[in-house]
Amino acid sequence: MTRVQIDPGRLSRRAILEEAIDVSDGMGGADIVWQGVRAISISVEPVGATRRERFDAHQEEVRHRVICRKADDISRGRRFSFLGRRLLIETVHDLDETGRYLTCRCVGEA
Repeated sequence: MTRVQIDPGRLSRRAILEEAIDVSDGMGGADIVWQGVRAISISVEPVGATRRERFDAHQEEVRHRVICRKADDISRGRRFSFLGRRLLIETVHDLDETGRYLTCRCVGEA
């Protein structure tokens, strides 16, 4: 197995790992509120963008690859928040199966 060499200095962006919490809206429903879990150092790079029309409106979707140190609390459905940006985590996998780093495929939220 080939070990991927990651320069820890690349993990220079500080982000907040957030999770969605359902909060009662007082009328039998629920609202989603994002709550910070912890601060984390990440590397972010855009990997693609798509544009499509939906209901006569243009939607753009930018995808990113986020690399971070391995941690059990990083999972699909959570998001990274930094500098006013939010990246929803779609997939998580071990970068080189050594248990050191994770690669997260994320989509930018408006």
